[in-house]
Parts: sequence; C-alpha cells; structure tokens
Amino acid sequence: MIKNLYKHRFEIFFATQLFILFGSLLFPSAFFENVLTPILFLVNTIAGIFLVSKKKKLMWFLIILFGISLVVFGSSMMSRHAEFQENFLLRLSVYFVFYILVTHQIILQIWKAKKVNNLVVIGVMCGYISLGFIAFFLFTTIELLEPNSFKGFVIDVNNTSLGLDSIMYYAYITLMTIGYGDIVPVTPLAQKAAIITGLMGQFYLVIVTAIVVGKYIQHNAKFDD
Repeated sequence: MIKNLYKHRFEIFFATQLFILFGSLLFPSAFFENVLTPILFLVNTIAGIFLVSKKKKLMWFLIILFGISLVVFGSSMMSRHAEFQENFLLRLSVYFVFYILVTHQIILQIWKAKKVNNLVVIGVMCGYISLGFIAFFLFTTIELLEPNSFKGFVIDVNNTSLGLDSIMYYAYITLMTIGYGDIVPVTPLAQKAAIITGLMGQFYLVIVTAIVVGKYIQHNAKFDD
C-alpha cells in the first residue's frame, strides 16, 4: 500500500496543490477559506509525508509538524479573536517549514532522476507550485507582523482569512515575474521578500527545469542511436 502510494507521490501532492489553489472556484469563498482550506493543507501535509517517506528522520519530523498543525487547527477553531491571530501565525510557521523541506526533497528527487518520465515532469510542476506556497506563507507572515507592508490588500486582524486569496495571487504573480502592479510591496522587508520570490522562480526555471530538459534530450538521443 505504502509502496503504491510512493510511486504516485508526485501525482497525489500535485492534486492537493491544485485543489488548494483553485478549489475556491468550485465552492463558496467563505466556506472554502474558513473550512476547506485548513483541511486541504492537512491533506497536503500527509501527501508530503508520503513524498519523503524514504527519509525516515525527515518523515518523522514532518509527522510531528503534522501533529502540531492538527493541534493548532483545533485550538484556532475554538479560540477567540484575540488568540486566533497567534494560532494562525503558528500554523503559518508550520506550513512554511514543511514546504521548504518538501520542496528541497522534490528538487533532489528530480535532480537524481536518471531519466525523465511523466513522474518527473509532474515533480517539476510540484516543485514550482511549492515555491509559490512558500512565497504565500512568507508574504502573509510579513503582512500580519507588519500591517500595510503591501499596498493592494489588507488582512483583518480579527479575521485572517480575509485577503488570503489576494496574497496567494500576488505570490504567484511575483514568482512568475509578471508584476501587474495592482499589489505593491511598500516596506523594505516586503520588497526584499518580493525580490527573493522572483529570484526563486527564475532560478528554478533556469536551473532545475533546464536540467530536466537536458536529461530528456540526452535520453532520447541515446534511444535514437
């Protein structure tokens, strides 16, 4: 069972990522943000644990993070507004660490792949989407700790779910270096975070994606010979 799940680790992780990104198109916004999104992130965490299951120490560390996220999610559902933001920041920290570790493992697995197949291609997409999630957690944390760091969206301290769609949108627009200008970083910390996000996206495309394409071309050349 676990071996079969591991074979499809990238597909499962990719599916949960897409659901988190675009699930709001299928469900009412308030219901999706307040109820489904935390659950989807927990499911995504489980998928990430399967993805790194061959690294036993790392796997158990992620299981501990998963347990922490469950406890924090449960307490945040019962907490008052004064405690909600603190719990939300802790959840952000858990997911931020989780995505950094999982993204690193995805890149390593892609890097070490001897040939390029459908699994590796999906892994490349997983890694790129994961960088967007890292940027999302980073921008959200900055805005919560230093309100008005970004011009164009506001997070209500009494309801942190408000504005998260805008932050997610901004994270991927910045990662892809599109930069429409509707949301702008206005503090030095926010500006540095935007620069780091843009660099991550470009480095990933130039280095990781280029390596995968190179392996694909090399493999096909050997097959043709």
